[in-house]
Amino acid sequence: MKKIIAFSFLLVAGITANAQLKHVVADKIIATVADKIILKSDIDNKIYDIKRSSTEQLPDNVDCLLLEQAIALKALVAQAEKDSIPVSDDAVESDLDKRIQYFISIYGSKEMMERIIGKTVFQIKEEFRPMIRENRLAEGEREKIWGNIRITPEEVTDYYNKIPKDSLHFYESEIEVGQVVIFPKPNREVETYVIDQLKDYKEQVESGAKTFDALARLYSDDPGTKQDGGLIEINRNEKSIDPTFLAKAFGLKDGQISGVFKSKFGYHIIQMVSKRGDDATVRHILKIPQVSSIEINQTMQFLDSIRTLLVDGKMKFGEAVDKYSEDENNKFTGGLIANNNFSTNLTYDELDKDLLFLMDTLKVGHYSKPVEFTDYRGKKGVRIVYLISKTEPHRENLRDDYDKIAAKALEEKKNEALDKWFHERVTDFYISIDPEYQKCSEMDKWVKRGSTAGK
Repeated sequence: MKKIIAFSFLLVAGITANAQLKHVVADKIIATVADKIILKSDIDNKIYDIKRSSTEQLPDNVDCLLLEQAIALKALVAQAEKDSIPVSDDAVESDLDKRIQYFISIYGSKEMMERIIGKTVFQIKEEFRPMIRENRLAEGEREKIWGNIRITPEEVTDYYNKIPKDSLHFYESEIEVGQVVIFPKPNREVETYVIDQLKDYKEQVESGAKTFDALARLYSDDPGTKQDGGLIEINRNEKSIDPTFLAKAFGLKDGQISGVFKSKFGYHIIQMVSKRGDDATVRHILKIPQVSSIEINQTMQFLDSIRTLLVDGKMKFGEAVDKYSEDENNKFTGGLIANNNFSTNLTYDELDKDLLFLMDTLKVGHYSKPVEFTDYRGKKGVRIVYLISKTEPHRENLRDDYDKIAAKALEEKKNEALDKWFHERVTDFYISIDPEYQKCSEMDKWVKRGSTAGK
C-alpha cells in the first residue's frame, strides 16, 4: 500500500489540464466504496492526461495502481463524511482558483486556456468542484489519522542511513528569490490618445465602416483574444475576471458597444455578442497605454529609495512587498517567486532570462538595484530582486539537506500510519470491484477485506 499511497496523492489531487480531451466511448462502474462509485472513464482519462503531460514510461499496471488510489481516496472520503470533517466553501473556492491560475500559466492566458479546453473558467470550476471537495475531505481525514505524528533527529538519521549510497538524490543548484515590482504609469497624454483611439473604433463599428471583429484583430493589445477578433466567453460569477469588465459587459444588450472604460489591464471597449442568463459571449478591444523612459526612470528612482531602506534595515522585505509591490502572483507568497508547483525553491531553468542574468552577480542576502523588465503580458515594469538563498550542486547529505530528508522520513512514517488505518478500517466499508480488475494483484487486499464489510 505504501507505494500506492505515495503515488496516488500526487495524482488524485490534481485537476486534469486537458479536460476537453476526454474521449471515452463507453463507460461503466468498475468499483464501489460505500456509496461512492468509480467509473472506468475516471481511470482512462487520468491515464490519458498523464501520458500527455509526462514523457516518462508508465508502468504496465498503471490502471490497477490508479484504481487502487481511487479506492483509497473514496474510503477516506466516506470516513470523513462519517466523522463530519468540515470543508468550507471558501477553502474549495481557493483551491479551484489556484488550479485555474496554474493552468493559465501553462496556456499563457485565461482566454487561451478557455479556447483550448473549450469551457469557460466558470464551467471548469463547476465541473471540478465536487472533486476538489472530495480531496479536501480526504485530506481532513488523513490529518486526523496522522494526528500528532512527529519525526525525531534519530529517526531522520536512521532513515538516511538506510538509503543506498548510489540512490542518494543529486540536487541541482536551487535558489529562493523575491521581488518588489512596480509597473510605471503612463502620462495622461498617452492615456488620452488611447481613449480617443477606442472612441474612434466604436464610431467606425456603429457607422458600419468596420466590424468590431476586424478592428480587434488589427489593433487589440490582448494577445490571447486578438486572433479571434477579441471573442471571449464569460460568466457573471467568475472571480478571475476584472469586476469592472464584468459589470460593463453584462450592462450591454446584444450587439451594443460599451463606452471606453479602464480595468487593471488597460482601456477597453466591449461589444455584446449574446447573453444567456449568467453566461455571455463578448468581443473586446484592449489598448495598453505605453510608458516612456521618463516614467520608467521615475519608477526606478522611487524603487531605489525603497532599496536603500531595505539595505539599511529600516524596512523588512515583506513590508516592502505588502506596501508597494504590484505583482499579484507574488503577493500570495510574500514576494517570493514560485514555480508551477507552487514551490519557491527554484532551479535556474525556472527563472526568466532577466532574472537568470542577475543571478550571476547577486549575492545571497543582497538586493539588486532597480532593473527594468517585461512581464509575460508584454507589460514593462521595474523591480528590486532579493536573493534569499542559493545552494550548489551536490549529492544528498544530512548537513545540506536535513530538512528535505526529514520531510521524506516523516512522509514515510505517515504513510505507514495510513497503511495501518486502511488495514484496520477498510472492512467498515462495502467494497465491490468489477471482475475485469479483480485480476490486478493490487486489488487482492481490497477484495478480501471489503467483501466481508456489512455482513
